[in-house]
Amino acid sequence: MNLTGNWSYPTAIRFGAGRISELAEACKAAGISRPLLVTDKGLANLPITRAALDQLDGAGLGRALFSEVDPNPNEKNLAAGVAAYKAGDHDGVIAFGGGSGLDLGKLIAFMAGQTRPVWDFEDIGDWWTRADAAKIAPIIAVPTTAGTGSEVGRAGVLTNSATHVKKIIFHPKILPTIVICDPELTTGMPRIITVGTGMDAFAHCLEAYSSPFYHPMSQGIALEGLRLVKDNLPRVVADGADLEARAHMMSAAAMGAVSFQKGLGAIHALSHPIGAIYNTHHGMTNAVVMPPVLRFNRTEIEDRIALAAAYLEIEGGFDGFYAYVLQLRENLGVPDKLSEMGVGRDRIDELAQMAIKDPSAGGNPRELSLEAAKRLFEDCI
Repeated sequence: MNLTGNWSYPTAIRFGAGRISELAEACKAAGISRPLLVTDKGLANLPITRAALDQLDGAGLGRALFSEVDPNPNEKNLAAGVAAYKAGDHDGVIAFGGGSGLDLGKLIAFMAGQTRPVWDFEDIGDWWTRADAAKIAPIIAVPTTAGTGSEVGRAGVLTNSATHVKKIIFHPKILPTIVICDPELTTGMPRIITVGTGMDAFAHCLEAYSSPFYHPMSQGIALEGLRLVKDNLPRVVADGADLEARAHMMSAAAMGAVSFQKGLGAIHALSHPIGAIYNTHHGMTNAVVMPPVLRFNRTEIEDRIALAAAYLEIEGGFDGFYAYVLQLRENLGVPDKLSEMGVGRDRIDELAQMAIKDPSAGGNPRELSLEAAKRLFEDCI
């Protein structure tokens, strides 16, 4: 199979091995002549980043880099990035990396031309209309992991450093102008990051598929995304150089982000405050809390999960699917409990309060009450 294509849904996507070579041309196609490449600290000095900067420099686009991006980026990172963008007189952003680099890069392009605080654009009602859309800079997104799918998203997640609450900042024009999905960029991921990001993609698809809201297109995309993860995540963990499986996982990540327009749920509502307070890896945290949330939601999703299990060729309906999730986690080395990730019981009340206020909670198939959130955290920890 030739895993190469040019897709226009939900934005222009250049998919295929080696297509990072088109980065400079993509900038010109997007009208960017002075790009700022935004990535995280861990990627800043890696060969894939240096090669991207060399390509830009060779095309006369400079080699400007901003890498002060924390694993869970906050408004301080954003302010520093906007300052760098303005100081360099840049006219567009290349968001390069995993979820943190992609989210912050998109938000730098968004906020560089705004005058209101970033929190005024939280994903609440029509708050996005407060932004001056004409001053949002063009964005090229280049994912180097296969998990968050932020490259095809219209929002960015930002942690408030004072309250440790994760906020979703939304605007339709945060959707990148052009995406380059090159699976070769993911072959160097450490095993633990491959597992964590892969389980993040699985969680996105699972929660979108289970959401009670009506969006048949997203539901179908989520179901096929689950299949791609099931068939390919064990392959890339076993052999990080398996380029075909890496390509399928990159597709699954994008599909998860497209599908969760339908909604997310308690997996993310629990995971977001844990990540904000304990700085845990988001995808791995999702994987840890997944079984208790499945049990909690069973009465509302049992029939739907049974249909998914049949499509995924998993026998036994809901119980078979649940057993598959447990076995997958064990095979991949996912921690069984949050306590193995350094999360204690001393802040359960605070975590539960944050969880029920998280935007993802509203998409859960069962109401996530305060008491239910506390019980779930007890179960997870």
